[in-house]
Amino acid sequence: MRLTVFWQRMAEHFGEAYADSFARDHVMSELGGRTVREALDSGWEARDVWRAVCAVMEVPADKR
Repeated sequence: MRLTVFWQRMAEHFGEAYADSFARDHVMSELGGRTVREALDSGWEARDVWRAVCAVMEVPADKR
């Protein structure tokens, strides 16, 4: 998954403003105690981060 697709999906699910806030502020154990931005910056694949977000935030299957 490209980062552009990842950010599009985040914005579609959370809305643009909240997607950025969530990515900066929400620490997730599924990402090793990192935020979305920290995980991406440390080299996590965008698809793996998206899967973690989907699991935690109960993103509907058709949006995954």
